[in-house]
Amino acid sequence: MPPLALDRSLVRHFADLEDPRCALKRRHRLVDMIVIAIAAVSCGADGGVAIAAFGRAKREWLGQFLELPNAIPAHDTFGRVFALIEQGNCINRL
Repeated sequence: MPPLALDRSLVRHFADLEDPRCALKRRHRLVDMIVIAIAAVSCGADGGVAIAAFGRAKREWLGQFLELPNAIPAHDTFGRVFALIEQGNCINRL
């Protein structure tokens, strides 16, 4: 399997997850945030600050398969968005 195949499959897997945010306030794609969080937690991140730090450190790599229209979200953005996501929706996909 090519190195980015797994990453792209994660993007496809979560691409149709309903985004609970107001469309006018979306600066970061929900699927980008989810994939960053999965990668970060897989590497030992334990919260929003660590997830955002991982994203900044790995931005070049993440940019190979994520759009990242406004760079990496801040830690508080991860916290706010993940608090809005219906947990069952996301967990059922894992």
